[in-house]
Amino acid sequence: MVHLDYRDSRPIYTQIADSFRTQIRAGVLAEGDKLPSVRELASELTINPNTIQRAYRELETEGWIASVSGKGSFVCGPVKETSPDLAPLWAQLDAAAEKLLEAGVSRQTLLQYLKQGGDTDA
Repeated sequence: MVHLDYRDSRPIYTQIADSFRTQIRAGVLAEGDKLPSVRELASELTINPNTIQRAYRELETEGWIASVSGKGSFVCGPVKETSPDLAPLWAQLDAAAEKLLEAGVSRQTLLQYLKQGGDTDA
């Protein structure tokens, strides 16, 4: 479920949180799915439970999961477009769209480009 790369420069808790985010975005983990308990995952990965707790706390703060006392942690679903980690990407898209419009690209061409997933000769 979660794979760690000890050569990765990111902290272990970040790798764990990123792994769960990826699984939620991809639909591997669906809304309402129960995550492994802190002790369970710590034992499976042979790392300190505090590391797992920190990853879960980060995911909960961002709205990816919800913890229910005595029951465990559950997936809330993908975080909506307003999540903090997407804010810089939206700003880049806004800036790029503005430059394209200033360069004479029509709104319709821009929308068509986005609808096609960026696969156009515009």
